[in-house]
Amino acid sequence: MEPIIFSPIYMTRVWGGRSLESTYQRDLPDEQPYGESWEISDREHEQSVVTRGSFAGKTLHELWSSHREEIFGTGLTGERFPLLIKILDARDDLSIQVHPPQEVASELGGDPKTEMWYIADCDPGAKLYVGLKEGTTRESFENSLGDGTVEEQVHAIEPRPGDSIFIASGRLHAIGAGFLIYEIQQNSDTTYRVFDWNRMGLDGKPRDLHIAESMTSIDFDDFEPGMDKSDGRNLASCEYFTVDQLDLKAGDPIANQNDRFSIITVVSGEITYQGTMTFREGDFFILPRGAGQLSAIGTAKILQTMIP
Repeated sequence: MEPIIFSPIYMTRVWGGRSLESTYQRDLPDEQPYGESWEISDREHEQSVVTRGSFAGKTLHELWSSHREEIFGTGLTGERFPLLIKILDARDDLSIQVHPPQEVASELGGDPKTEMWYIADCDPGAKLYVGLKEGTTRESFENSLGDGTVEEQVHAIEPRPGDSIFIASGRLHAIGAGFLIYEIQQNSDTTYRVFDWNRMGLDGKPRDLHIAESMTSIDFDDFEPGMDKSDGRNLASCEYFTVDQLDLKAGDPIANQNDRFSIITVVSGEITYQGTMTFREGDFFILPRGAGQLSAIGTAKILQTMIP
């Protein structure tokens, strides 16, 4: 079984740009600012569709429903494919936001969303806003919402390309301007905006905020985290996914690590599937259970995402 490739789903965002076009030579639909490319998605209204091979034209949901054991492996449950994989192109600051933790998500009418970010590229001095500054309290944060000084309460980090960070549900966060990020997350689209820099949306109106839901969801004991340090080749590991970074030399093999599928993200260089398919920077695909072996054409770096 060969790698399974999907057509990306492009999302316009007020904070987006055109880097998907200039960096990855993607054909964007029009001249709007595109902030997200959903590379692998099984959402009800955002379905990844296979582009080639014996499953061409089928959606990811169809594969998950009708070919689960064949493609993905045994012991996997759930109505939908459990992960959502994106590229984020942030040319302006994203809203300061939070995703609800498991223990409050259902009462708020949303879904939990734990994710990790891999910094594919960033401008010098670009900032991520993650967690709270030391000394911030629920009261001081709530006061800052009223006087527009939220930025003073949120911890800022200046990462470099190749860095990564784990964003558990409940962690306050925002991506600043000047980033290309690979995002690996639970299959959820619940986001509560707590502050949006007082700007207008693409329709010229203020975007909705979710103050009450945010205040219920934020972890007010999460102070000044740093970027993550890898554990060997492992960048992130939780109950929902594991993400490894593989640094490859020419001819090095790439295979699934157990009797299940994995998701491959090409960070740099080129890899090939038995000389018949070539993948480059910014390519994403599913390597099915029992697939033939991939190999690096030269020096390359990939992310390999798996379900524990």
